[in-house]
Amino acid sequence: MIFEHLGWTVLPCAALLALACQEGRPGVLMQGFYWDVPSPAAGNARAPWWWDKLASEMDDFAASGITGVWIPPVLKGASGGYSVGYDPFDDYDTGSKPQKGTIPLRYGTREQLQRMAAVMRANGLDIILDLVLNHRNGDEGDFRFRYLNAYGVEGKGRFAKDPDDFHPSVPQDPNVPHEAAAFGRDVAHVNGKGGRIGRGLIESTGWVTRALDAQGYRIDFAKGISTDWLLEFLNSGEMAGRFAVAEFWDGDDKAVADYVQSGMQGRCHAFDFPLRDLLRDACKQGGTFNMRDLHRAGFTGRDAAHSVTFVDNHDTAREDPVPNKALAYACILTSEGTPCVFYSDWRDMNSVIRNLIWINRMIAAGPTRERWKDDDVFCYERTGGKHLLVGLNDNPNEAKTITPATGFGPNARLHDYTGHGPDVTTEADGGVQITIPANKNGMGYVCYSVEGITGTPPRRSFETTQVYEGAADLDIKPADNREKVDICTIYPKPGHGVTAQFTWDAGGWTQDTRIELEVTGPGGKIVISKTFRASAPRGEKLAFTPEGPGPYTFHVQSFDTPEGEPCPPYSLRVTYLGPAG
Repeated sequence: MIFEHLGWTVLPCAALLALACQEGRPGVLMQGFYWDVPSPAAGNARAPWWWDKLASEMDDFAASGITGVWIPPVLKGASGGYSVGYDPFDDYDTGSKPQKGTIPLRYGTREQLQRMAAVMRANGLDIILDLVLNHRNGDEGDFRFRYLNAYGVEGKGRFAKDPDDFHPSVPQDPNVPHEAAAFGRDVAHVNGKGGRIGRGLIESTGWVTRALDAQGYRIDFAKGISTDWLLEFLNSGEMAGRFAVAEFWDGDDKAVADYVQSGMQGRCHAFDFPLRDLLRDACKQGGTFNMRDLHRAGFTGRDAAHSVTFVDNHDTAREDPVPNKALAYACILTSEGTPCVFYSDWRDMNSVIRNLIWINRMIAAGPTRERWKDDDVFCYERTGGKHLLVGLNDNPNEAKTITPATGFGPNARLHDYTGHGPDVTTEADGGVQITIPANKNGMGYVCYSVEGITGTPPRRSFETTQVYEGAADLDIKPADNREKVDICTIYPKPGHGVTAQFTWDAGGWTQDTRIELEVTGPGGKIVISKTFRASAPRGEKLAFTPEGPGPYTFHVQSFDTPEGEPCPPYSLRVTYLGPAG
């Protein structure tokens, strides 16, 4: 966990740096869900759709200092609306096809998902997709996967799969960290016939990334995936350069470090399960844990620049939750690494976590130096910026008074920004006497820095660019002579311009062939329209300024298309500023 006299490692690309650091300080991630969130699609008619609920909370997330949100899997699962997302079925259904008994996911429809994504970007939050790449579920027992197309025709949807795309029909892939696969049909990313399933997953993840304007990924069950293929995947297409964190669930910090540094050549981060296990023990052992063990602990102690720290997640909270977890959050939110807050904990202990996020964003920075360690106390100083002195006490019965050295200098007036301790003044040699309260309900911690630090974490706001692709084998219909096709509906911020870039396949078009693109606003009123002919330049733009919050719907229709291609595919790239919530 703690580095002594060591600073941040330079991250491999600007995109990773943008997510992990803002204004020179580490970002804070939120896991924006928990297991079995209630849903109308799962039989709870009174529950809000999760995508809408999250959208309503994004402004508060951003105001607290959170910088990115890991959202649950966005693909239709084998159990339809009951699926929590870890049984993926169709790689091109994000809540838009009537499959597995439902159109929406447990969390909502594609439209609700994309609206939430626009809200996230408007609030300056990075979108972290949960990618389940190890397996597929929902076949009829024959390792054959067939999907609906945009017209609802069975077996005509994109990215069908067959037995020779999976193990055990083909040999195991090379360099799979853990070969056991008990979660579904085990994908043969490398050895599948012709490598088609590996390429197909690259293409489909690119499609989802474009549709949501995502900034990064969480890789589910990374142990089951060939590092040869996963490296190729993360360096391909839209995935290249984006943030990625692997769920490499292992209690051995050396094994995690070897995976990131050797297997993945530093291309991804990893969750720090070893540190999480130590913090669980510290929080549950009633003062018998040896706090010295936190010195340079976990994967973070080996490679903080690639570590994502956490206290609980959707799996651990069900299987082996951390008790008295405020102490654990005090550790991860003041230490190096990129901390991730669990939604259930945010809900249940909001004021505690909000305070620690403020300390993370406003004070904690730079290298770490150990200042004190004994059976009950671990104390360290972040030496960047204004400096931060953190004391952790695991003893539930006794407060602990220590006198650590510090880098604040002589006669510095220090304030505990958690409110757990009184103001103190450093001695002539820079040392200071502090008292860390007993660890009742996890509150055995203090966070001292120079007095007078005020303000709020800086916020950002971004436009979003979402790409909608229409084709017969996808989930949005291509242009059609027989009907006006609804492409998408957006909810832009009033008064902020919307730009749409339209490209299409004009193969075999005559001089009479044309496509008409139209935008309607509230009440169906036409806001703007444009006609495209074969001679028009590809990627021509259309722009308007919304007067109200929407909805605004894009429609397309083709006319006089050639016999060989009556329904031209297209791509619509829409850039706009979403609403605040």
